[in-house]
Amino acid sequence: MRDTRESRLLLVLLIAIAFALITVDIRGGEASPVDGARQAAATVFGPVENGVASAVDPVGNAIGAVRASGTRHDKIAALEKQNAELKAKLGSDDRNRSRVRQLDEMLKKSATGQYGIKAAEVIAIGAAQGFSWTVTIDAGSKDGLKRDMTVLNGDGLVGRVTTVGPDTATVLLANDPDFTVGTRMESTDELGFATGQGSRPLAVQFLNGKARVKKGDRLVTFGSSKDKPFVPGVPVGEVVRVDPSGGDLTRTVYVRPYVSFTKLDIVGIVVQAPREDPRDMVLPKKPKAPAKPKPTPTVTVTISPNGDIVDTEGNVVGNIHESPSPNPSGNATPNADNAVNEQR
Repeated sequence: MRDTRESRLLLVLLIAIAFALITVDIRGGEASPVDGARQAAATVFGPVENGVASAVDPVGNAIGAVRASGTRHDKIAALEKQNAELKAKLGSDDRNRSRVRQLDEMLKKSATGQYGIKAAEVIAIGAAQGFSWTVTIDAGSKDGLKRDMTVLNGDGLVGRVTTVGPDTATVLLANDPDFTVGTRMESTDELGFATGQGSRPLAVQFLNGKARVKKGDRLVTFGSSKDKPFVPGVPVGEVVRVDPSGGDLTRTVYVRPYVSFTKLDIVGIVVQAPREDPRDMVLPKKPKAPAKPKPTPTVTVTISPNGDIVDTEGNVVGNIHESPSPNPSGNATPNADNAVNEQR
């Protein structure tokens, strides 16, 4: 349509009519005169709107799904993070429980032996200057540590302090080949010297070549002059193998240490020696031996020529010619055949 005067007048007229209809519809409310026209238009254009909605809805649903997927992904990521934190916390709690148990066992050992100890944690394995069996602990001269102090834990002898810094110290472990400690055997008091052999059992040479030693015997530290480097009574280990003496002046046995040197965590440094030698008090209690079964008593009877059944005390308890008679409970008493079977 060209822009003419007539077209402009028609447009103005249509706009005026539209405003008039809108005004009449608003003022009429539910009784609006154009309500019927509205319903007719809905009837005509309804199917078209449904078709357009059907075409548009999948796209909208897809967009919503992507947004929901993003939300779910964020939730999953948050849950995974929370799960990882809980697992880390659980692992930390397990480790803390293990450390508390180690500390408790060590304190019990030190209380039994009357050792004054300083607790420390193993923070490194091996020394910078070599390949010996050593560990570094997080306590030093500031904590009262000095060279040649005994180191133990809840199981027994760990080693001795060799180097001390302000905040750390180096401990030579008892299984190091350069480590030697005087030992005393439980009960018999046989003396010897234990030497480390790395991952193998300790080698102990007893001063008495004829010492009676058997598998399962237990050893403790003998102690040093002025309690350095070793205090007495610290559990060392138990015998696992005994070599024949062969007439030698000394005798060698092999001892499995109580301490697991590859699992060290909490240790105690003896800063105050006991007033008296604790002897074997710090050793773990031996398991109780199983009770021996009680022997079953047996009864021996003999049969005399007249048929009497006589027990070991000479009492006549029956006769093989007598028939069984019922007892008050209604059961028959044992007859001679039973007695003979018992004898057999």
